[in-house]
Amino acid sequence: MTKKKTETTSFEESLSALESLVERMEAGELSLEESLSAFERGIALTRSCQQALQAAEQKVEILTAGTPHAPTEPFDDDA
Repeated sequence: MTKKKTETTSFEESLSALESLVERMEAGELSLEESLSAFERGIALTRSCQQALQAAEQKVEILTAGTPHAPTEPFDDDA
């Protein structure tokens, strides 16, 4: 048996796959059906990346919660 790809994919792998998917879609060489399938896959990858980032943020907050000299700052997502 094989595991689902989303279960074993790291954040970096998901982000790379998403970037590749976007490049293919922007090239305009996909059929309508392929574009819809790619869009669905892109949504799944985006959700996976968001969940990974939220989990990392929670872990950082937990680790720094007991350290009064290490306040958290909002993430500037304009990068």
